[in-house]
Amino acid sequence: MHYPEELNQLILLLNRLPGVGRRSAERMALAILRDKEKLAARLARALDEAGETIVPCTQCGSLTRREANPCRLCTDPSRDDQWLCVVEEPTDIGLIEQAGVFRGRYFALMGKLSAIRGEGPEHLRIRELMKRLRERSIREVLLALNSDVESDATASYLTELCNGAGVKVSRLARGLPSGSGIAYSDAQTLKQAIQYRVPM
Repeated sequence: MHYPEELNQLILLLNRLPGVGRRSAERMALAILRDKEKLAARLARALDEAGETIVPCTQCGSLTRREANPCRLCTDPSRDDQWLCVVEEPTDIGLIEQAGVFRGRYFALMGKLSAIRGEGPEHLRIRELMKRLRERSIREVLLALNSDVESDATASYLTELCNGAGVKVSRLARGLPSGSGIAYSDAQTLKQAIQYRVPM
C-alpha cells in the first residue's frame, strides 16, 4: 500500500527491530498512529528518556541507569567475585538471574564470532574480558552461550584464551536445545544447565 513518506519511514524503522517483519512493522505503525491517547508522543518520550538515562554497565555490559553504574549485580557484595558467567547478550543475564542458581558476576560479550557476518574477536568485548581476568582473581569462567555453531566457535576461542590465562572454564550443560538460545529456555532448564555445567 502507498503511504505518506513519514509513515513509510516509521515502518522502515520498526522493521529494523529484531523479530519484526515488514507486515508487523506496518501493523505497529498504524496502531501507534490510530491510538487516541497519544501513544506516539508517549512512546517518543519513553524512547528519548531511555536513550538519555540507560547505559551499558561499565563492568558487565548489562543495561543500567547512568547514575547506577556499575549496575546492582556488579556492586552486590554477596556475589562470588571469583565466578564469572560470560553471556552473548545483556538480555541473557536477566534470564540466568531468573533461574536463581548463579551467584557470581556477569560479563556480556555483545555478540558472538560469525564468519558469515564478518564478526571476529575485535567486534566483541574480548579485550575487556581478558583485562578483567588479569585484574581480578577469577577462578572459573562459566560460558553461558547459546548452542549453535557460531556460539560453539566462540566458546572454543574463549576456552583457549582463558586456559592460557590459567582460568578454569566450564560451559552450560546441554539441557538447552541444540540450535536454540537461552532466551527460549525456562528457568528450570537454565538452573539445571548451570548446576550440571561441563568443564571445557
